[in-house]
Amino acid sequence: MTENKGQENWVPKIVGIVCNWCTYAGADLAGISRIQYPPNVRLIRVPCTGRINPFYVMKALQEGADGVLVSGCHPGECHYLTGNLSARRKFYMLSNFLSYIGLEKDRVMFTWCSAAEGERFAKVVKGVTERVKALGPASKLVKHL
Repeated sequence: MTENKGQENWVPKIVGIVCNWCTYAGADLAGISRIQYPPNVRLIRVPCTGRINPFYVMKALQEGADGVLVSGCHPGECHYLTGNLSARRKFYMLSNFLSYIGLEKDRVMFTWCSAAEGERFAKVVKGVTERVKALGPASKLVKHL
């Protein structure tokens, strides 16, 4: 675990790559319901998590994100039928690869969140933020100029 000495006020940068139809709508519901969650997550809306290239996650980490959240429709609810199942397979392979190269597994998370789960979205974001904050700033994969 990374030593967090002197980093009490440090806030992790988290990229969220989310499904337009479910998770993004869940985030919107959290917002209009005034459910508080950490503002350090920057959402990237995609039509379907099944279309996410695993290199997008790698690129986010390389460009300085401390953590990445990928979230889509629950199984059986995908607007593109099986896109979320494809995303789950890709994420499983990506998480094995990231573990192989020595990246902490809590830096990258995959979850399901429907449009009606604004409160769940807020809890997921809080959880990801806490897990990444406990690890400290990312240093592996980060491109230094």
